[in-house]
Amino acid sequence: MREQTKKSEGSGEFALIEEFFSGRGKHHSETILGIGDDAAILSPPAGKQLVLSVDTMVEGVHFLPDTDPKTLGHKLLAVNLSDLAAMGAEPLWVTLALTIPENNPEWLGKFSQGLFALADRFRVDLVGGDTTRGPLVMTLQIYGIVDAGAAVCRSSAQAGDLICVTNTLGAAGLALRQLQAGGDAAEIRHYLETPAPRIDEGILLRDYATSMVDISDGLMADLGHILGQSGVGATVNLDAIPMHSALSSLASVEEQIELAMTAGDDYELCFTIPEQYVPVIRERLSSIGSVLSIIGIVAEAKGISLVGEQQWFPEGNGFQHF
Repeated sequence: MREQTKKSEGSGEFALIEEFFSGRGKHHSETILGIGDDAAILSPPAGKQLVLSVDTMVEGVHFLPDTDPKTLGHKLLAVNLSDLAAMGAEPLWVTLALTIPENNPEWLGKFSQGLFALADRFRVDLVGGDTTRGPLVMTLQIYGIVDAGAAVCRSSAQAGDLICVTNTLGAAGLALRQLQAGGDAAEIRHYLETPAPRIDEGILLRDYATSMVDISDGLMADLGHILGQSGVGATVNLDAIPMHSALSSLASVEEQIELAMTAGDDYELCFTIPEQYVPVIRERLSSIGSVLSIIGIVAEAKGISLVGEQQWFPEGNGFQHF
């Protein structure tokens, strides 16, 4: 965090930084200087390219006001890790800009606990940032590395590639719906609040995938990003969408498909691969606890064609801020 903010602001900010964010373990020798100066000093390894992403979470927009701060710390880092996963990148560093209504030690303790538990798991160093007073807004920027030229982008899908996703979809969207209706969503709430970033899967897939994206805004929207960037279309089999078993509680199959296709917050990976790689990818993903589902094929003609016995007509593509 930024200890070098204006001295006139008093010692409260510096004490906050020191108590909750300084002195954490340094995982990488490439972290030359982290928290404690006007800027961090980092030394990317030779032959690597930096991969950067940034996400902001706003109370009332990205999370409910009564959300456990420990889960907020986890999710703020998880959504950024997910962006790196979609590029096949290895995470190294993060910076954090935290705007909070007040210096609340209990809240900050839980938030930092959730943040650093996930940071330690993926060996991520917090190297700087800023704190300020205001409505609750959290912004985190993440820095990762890949071998030069090895990052997986959205723009290289080819006609004939298979469209795939990891694991299941829709549980986070269902949990949000239940919470907004006054329920506790106990069995599936963790899918919404503490998603699992697919870093290991992304690193594995970079040797095979022609394109990749993380499913944050909904499968329909995020697959659309791949198709738009690659200048291609797709045929998607609705019968093959791997919906989470909790969606069976919904009254209709159409509702289940709607959540799986558009709700977002899944943070699974959607990617395209040449067909010959299916056996090895299925086996390698299984070895790290993930499941491969083939949901369609890339087509030359632009647009998305939905096929299968299940019928669904989308009213929208997924979550949008504006």
